[in-house]
Amino acid sequence: MTPFTVLQALAVPLDRANVDTDAIIPKQFLKSIYRSGYGPNLFHDWRYLEGDVQRPNPDFVLNHPRYQGAHILVALENFGCGSSREHAAWALDNYGIRCVVAPSFSDIFFNNALKNGLLPARVSAEAARAFLSEIQATPGCQLTVDLPNQTVSSPGGLRAEFPLDAESKRRLLAGLDDIGITLQHTDEIDMFEARRARYLPWM
Repeated sequence: MTPFTVLQALAVPLDRANVDTDAIIPKQFLKSIYRSGYGPNLFHDWRYLEGDVQRPNPDFVLNHPRYQGAHILVALENFGCGSSREHAAWALDNYGIRCVVAPSFSDIFFNNALKNGLLPARVSAEAARAFLSEIQATPGCQLTVDLPNQTVSSPGGLRAEFPLDAESKRRLLAGLDDIGITLQHTDEIDMFEARRARYLPWM
């Protein structure tokens, strides 16, 4: 997992509340057992006309040329509500989004995001709307997400803090997912397995 420290990047404004996981990645794309390949289907039903990937919806913000290459997404309240599918975090990550800034997130999406290196930065509703307005008014607007200081700031001088528990912050800064944390204890695991083989040879 790529460490997250300070991200300065183009931001895309998704001026919607209650964006659910079925909108983020619809159910028909959940058949794969892998974590990759979901980027083209992110926001599929909003992004394409009549579900045809050959017909991008020109009115949907991710299809606007000025937002191509964005790594930060700013949205409104209750982002990631709905089902518990981890694929929602995978789809955002596969597309290239590294941080979602919003006033609130569903608990399950929030935790899934953190486990996959995607930072859910929870700011006030006023701050989220202010960031949306500046991004919409300023072509090429880049936000700066500073994880060590837990702040989001804009070129126009907006600045908002976001909360994050110490353990999640440590994992993101170090680029550690659950597997990475386990692999930090490889020597102890090998020693345990060797002892067990001696005392329980039939297992």
